Amino acid sequence: MAAASRPDEQASHPTEAAAGAPSSQAGVSHGCPAHRPSSRDETSNAAPGSQDSDPATLLTDAQAFLTRYFHETERAGLRSRLTRMRREVEASGTWWQTADELAFGARLAWRNAERCIGRARWSALHVRDLRGCNRAHQIRTELENHLNFSTNGGAIVPMISIFAPASTGEPAVRIRNPQLIRYAGWTDAHGNVTGDPAQTRLTDQALQLGWRGPSNRTRFDVLPWIIDGLDIGPALFPVPASSVLEVELRHPQHPWFALLGLRWPALPAISDMTLRVGGVIYPCAFSGSYMASEIASRNLADPTRYNQLPAVARGLGLDVRRDRLWRDKALLVLNEAVLWSFHAAGVRITDHHRESITFARFTAREEAAGRPVYGDWSWLNSYPMTPQDPSWGRYYASPPPRDPGLHASAPVAP
Repeated sequence: MAAASRPDEQASHPTEAAAGAPSSQAGVSHGCPAHRPSSRDETSNAAPGSQDSDPATLLTDAQAFLTRYFHETERAGLRSRLTRMRREVEASGTWWQTADELAFGARLAWRNAERCIGRARWSALHVRDLRGCNRAHQIRTELENHLNFSTNGGAIVPMISIFAPASTGEPAVRIRNPQLIRYAGWTDAHGNVTGDPAQTRLTDQALQLGWRGPSNRTRFDVLPWIIDGLDIGPALFPVPASSVLEVELRHPQHPWFALLGLRWPALPAISDMTLRVGGVIYPCAFSGSYMASEIASRNLADPTRYNQLPAVARGLGLDVRRDRLWRDKALLVLNEAVLWSFHAAGVRITDHHRESITFARFTAREEAAGRPVYGDWSWLNSYPMTPQDPSWGRYYASPPPRDPGLHASAPVAP
């Protein structure tokens, strides 16, 4: 796994060009599960791609960001840069960060993401500066590129694609999908759901916009993207099948497990969030690699999602009425299946024990550098983390700074 670099190395990772794929060697790491922004983070009431309406707040955030940028990168010229920024804000009501400043802000936002246990790789984040993209078809093309570059044939590359901030009097661009690859939730006349119950609302929105889906609907039909561009929106775009890598789930000791017909995407890519840097708010897509428990213990096991624990228990022959630990036994097998299947398919994935150790090392490095470590304990130590894991036995600073930061977007009405 890639270790976090020293602060003065942070700016040495080049910003990725919009049309170019990242090198297969530079900056590649195991990535990070792309956790949702914290509920304690303020949900961004401003539109994605806007800035603070209060010029004083914008100037304060911009000055604090630039001061940190010049301090951590050990660059000269802070005073003149602050002067140029203030003049720009006074003239236009906002300001334009350099590519290096934007990349630094994105990596710093990941470094402080309190729910993410895999952020030790923050310095390896590939930043795609797409601030020139504000039209729906442009965004659709770059989302496809994001999937291809970040999936990288299974050798997942942690990546963020940052789109255009809004201009005065213009609407902001927006991606309505919570993740770039999510499965439809088909609701029948009796209220029963086939697929992902968490995506029924988005599925209904897609149907209202003209999506039909496959003629033979299944539990794993990839939802199209719904994008609001500067030119049109909301607009519907099918996700290219060639850009979606999925892993069929099997278990090495239980042949019956394959009969459950389970699969999951290789890449978690959150797409309905915003990146805030120096008071400017950008719509973005962020991806890392999965921790197995995200898929097994939540997406597939939660009763409000795919609810697969009863099926796994039946396969194991467990007595769910008398065995008080049947859920634990079924959940362990489900985690084993996810880990084994991803490794067999050559797709990068990690486990909670490894991530806890890595996070403890990250914490030690940050504190040695004199920086606080922000963390939401309940997310960093979610099941099946154990008291024997090093991240369990301590608390962390909270809440993290809002700027730079990754934030949940305010809900969009259908």
